[in-house]
Amino acid sequence: MGKLKRILALTVLAISPVLQSAYAETPEEKGLAIAEETDRRDLGWGDSDVVMQMTLRNAEGESSVRDLRLRSLEVPERKAGDKSITVFYKPRDIEGTAFLSHTKILDPDDQWLYLPALKRVKRISSKNKSGPFVGSEFAYEDLVSQEVDRYAYKWLRDEACGEAAPDRECFVVERTPLYEHSGYTKQISWIDKQDYQPRKLEFYDRKDALLKTLLMLDYKQYRGQYWRTHRMDMVNHQTGKSTTLTFEDYSFQVGLSEDDFVKNRLKRVQ
Repeated sequence: MGKLKRILALTVLAISPVLQSAYAETPEEKGLAIAEETDRRDLGWGDSDVVMQMTLRNAEGESSVRDLRLRSLEVPERKAGDKSITVFYKPRDIEGTAFLSHTKILDPDDQWLYLPALKRVKRISSKNKSGPFVGSEFAYEDLVSQEVDRYAYKWLRDEACGEAAPDRECFVVERTPLYEHSGYTKQISWIDKQDYQPRKLEFYDRKDALLKTLLMLDYKQYRGQYWRTHRMDMVNHQTGKSTTLTFEDYSFQVGLSEDDFVKNRLKRVQ
């Protein structure tokens, strides 16, 4: 090897660690990249409609069942969140109750609840977003669209997905809410490495203690692209209560528009 070649070889060896360091992905960058890939794979669904059932269980195992419907509208801009409206049909004491949500990124979400017994629309305060949604173990903030820029991310490790997907490998990512008045200090998510869908989510309360665990089960793919869970089991470890949401088949691009997601429609929505 000539002198010049030896100098070049030594130079490459010397700067290699520098180059590797410059292009190494930090845990924060990797966590954000996983969240962005999950979001990218779900772009373009437009609007959707699905019939659901909510089962509430107390610590003694007693249960009650509610029938409801969820309609959603995709807002493609990254700096704006999706819109949704939830309407209850059964039992009679909750029939006609409707919840409208316009998700924001860091500003407070716009949320309204129509209570037919009072015949009035109540605006949900941003300070109450950590409160229970109609007596369930889901908080209002759990049910809005999960926009990427609402959280800071940190990849923790890779491991088996566990009971929600026993044969799958998951990314384990910590995410910290960036919006105000969250009831959580952090959430730990298990993201399937094959389809980038969440399989499990742990919620930690303001004292950083484990509060709830959510399992997302029975995924189906629609239109060759969009994965949707058909069962969500939320367990509150501090109260012993739990709530299960089950979903029938989804319908996509059913013709919903912005006009279907305005406050004035709440009293008339069916």
